[in-house]
Amino acid sequence: MLDVAAKAGVSTATVSALINGTAPVSPELRERIGSAIAAIGYKRNTIARSLKTGATNTIGLVIADITNPFFTDVVAVIQDVLHRAGYAVMLCCTDEDPDQQEEQISLLLDRMVDGLIIAPAGDDHALERVLKRADIPVVLIDRISNGIAADAVVLDNQRAVREAIDYLIGLGHRRIGYISGSLDTSTGRGRLSGYRDALEKANLACEEDLVRIGNFRERDAYNAAMQLLVLPDLPSAIFSANNLMVIGVMKAIRDMGLRCPEDISVSSFDDFPWADVFQPNLTTIAQPVQAIGEHASQLILDRLSNRAERPPRQIVLAGRLTIRESCRPFSRPDKN
Repeated sequence: MLDVAAKAGVSTATVSALINGTAPVSPELRERIGSAIAAIGYKRNTIARSLKTGATNTIGLVIADITNPFFTDVVAVIQDVLHRAGYAVMLCCTDEDPDQQEEQISLLLDRMVDGLIIAPAGDDHALERVLKRADIPVVLIDRISNGIAADAVVLDNQRAVREAIDYLIGLGHRRIGYISGSLDTSTGRGRLSGYRDALEKANLACEEDLVRIGNFRERDAYNAAMQLLVLPDLPSAIFSANNLMVIGVMKAIRDMGLRCPEDISVSSFDDFPWADVFQPNLTTIAQPVQAIGEHASQLILDRLSNRAERPPRQIVLAGRLTIRESCRPFSRPDKN
């Protein structure tokens, strides 16, 4: 800044005022300082500035699975909103691993991020432990974590799955297989609860043989679906608790020589760009991705601007059942 000031023939205070926007600078001085900056190749030292101001204008964003279109769509919204507010986003992926989650959050805290937006990877105690050193705003998305007093944006998972299972029951299905996500997460537990609620409301038994754990992973879901498809009494429908797992389900159905929906109906949590080009087009529960990202961004910005001197707030959004071609009314096969 001393070099820029000397070349432009102004004080360092004037250069600082222009760069940091702390005071008005005349058009003539703006032009002189701009020419000096271009000639010298000056770049602001953001690390030094952050040490002085106590802010880096950076938000740490921690997601559970970067291969999942749901998370990447939410990331795109958050990055757009925060960019317009003058913040950069530092993205980390935990790969659904609580140990990696602890390492990634520690890394972000060492980088002095101003706030954290986190989709927890399970193990509430590990998350609570690492966040004890985080004296910054935290917003949870998609999943909540017991013991963490933070703002959160989540879906009403229980209600959404209940609606999807109600739809299958309404089509006459009584043996409905369920591929669950990890029960270490609030989404895994909430969605399974919705499945059980729907069966109970319809006076149908919740048979444990029909519930398999797919851990929100395609390969695990493939193995789980194969376990369902070798049962002596096949399910007539399968519900997958997320979009990656439904790919594994569809591969298992194909590998067993079955057809969807002729032999077995399939429905899934999470809509995704290719759900309507799948053959058959998939019946899904769509999450309001835009709203999730916008709410999470606004919550963190409110905390950073001290506009949110209040207890933690939880925003609960609704899913939308999108009916396509992958489910059909159940009819008993002709035993003849």
